[in-house]
Amino acid sequence: MTHNPNIEQLIIRGQKKLHGKVFVSGSKNASLPIIAATMLAKTPSRLHNIPRLSDTTAMLEALNSLDCNICIHEDQSVSINPASYCGKGLSKSIAKKLRGSFLLLGPLLAHYQKADIPLPGGCNIGARPVDVHLKGLEKMGACIELHGGVVHASCQGRLQGTDLELEVPSVTGTENLIMAASLADGITRIHNAAREPEINNLCNFINLMGGKIQGAGESTIEIEGVDSLDGKTFNIIYDRLEAGTYMIATAITQGEIHIKNIHPDHLTCVIKKLKEVGAEITVDNSGLHMIMNKKPKAVSISTEAHPGFPTDLQAQWLALNCIAEGSASIQENIFESRFTHATQLQKMGARIQIEGNRVLTQGSDQLIGTDIIASDIRASAGLVLGALAAKGQTSISNLHHVDRGYVHLEENFSNLGADITRKKETLKEVNTS
Repeated sequence: MTHNPNIEQLIIRGQKKLHGKVFVSGSKNASLPIIAATMLAKTPSRLHNIPRLSDTTAMLEALNSLDCNICIHEDQSVSINPASYCGKGLSKSIAKKLRGSFLLLGPLLAHYQKADIPLPGGCNIGARPVDVHLKGLEKMGACIELHGGVVHASCQGRLQGTDLELEVPSVTGTENLIMAASLADGITRIHNAAREPEINNLCNFINLMGGKIQGAGESTIEIEGVDSLDGKTFNIIYDRLEAGTYMIATAITQGEIHIKNIHPDHLTCVIKKLKEVGAEITVDNSGLHMIMNKKPKAVSISTEAHPGFPTDLQAQWLALNCIAEGSASIQENIFESRFTHATQLQKMGARIQIEGNRVLTQGSDQLIGTDIIASDIRASAGLVLGALAAKGQTSISNLHHVDRGYVHLEENFSNLGADITRKKETLKEVNTS
């Protein structure tokens, strides 16, 4: 006899208009590189506004496994003391939990001249090669060897500043190389760098610690290496992707929402597209106010590096187009294999045609609730939004993806008027004899 573990599902009864106020959490995508960057310093750092997610917990566990001292304070800020780092490599079991663990490669190599980091795990959304990271570090003087799925990186003395031309504006590649260059000897210029707000946040943290970085948010970033960095207290930015998810959900349900803790300038493209859909959006010192008092119009998008439309809001936008008036297309230019959620929406009655990295939609009067499965963080959000629009009951499984990217998702939607609950079910024992 074998015993199957408990499984969790989100149960959503759709077609409830969202209405009310929601507070956005700290950014996961900013937290992960900034947690890694604490390893550049000689002294402890204290980070505020880290979201309580399984991904950020896994990143802190990774540092703890390296014998760093982690302390969570009563105000939920986190102190990280790298002074007790033992010099050992990261285990495969920890790296498998979190693709972001690969962000430790740059800071460990730059500070300690040695790093052993397994190739990354995480969401299955196509190839996300680490060539950008490795080629850049090699050009800075690192010796890179790959054995048994583990990257063994070392350098004699400090890394050397140089000019780096990235083949693609990889976000994590840019972040890893910025961290490595912060302690390098000389000046490093990263051309075709990613421009996401999370990179800006990382550069601000490193500069606060004593770094010398210019051009964050631009396509060329210049880093003058320094001899050492000192830990500091720092605030993580709010999560633009969580905010965008709530905004698109409001458009889908024809509701009204007031979002607190938001950086509207991080969502300029999304706000523009939502206005095309038919939303009324105003921004003031109290946050962002959005009203959707009509059936949304289908609007085509093409995902791009920042400041273009974020790939991490593509699944949510697909759910919107599925119930909107008219036809539209979505072109996915960042990742291949990122339309697994489309087949699940088709099970709900969505009229979707998949053509490689492009999908075509013809709006339906309504989706129909059914049993569906999440495949990655943002796909799970797209399915939740589809369920919010659907007639009847939808159950969504594989909730660990939700918990990797969203803090209290069902509680926040419930407070906005959605009929959404988390259900835990114990499966019966299975006789395998």
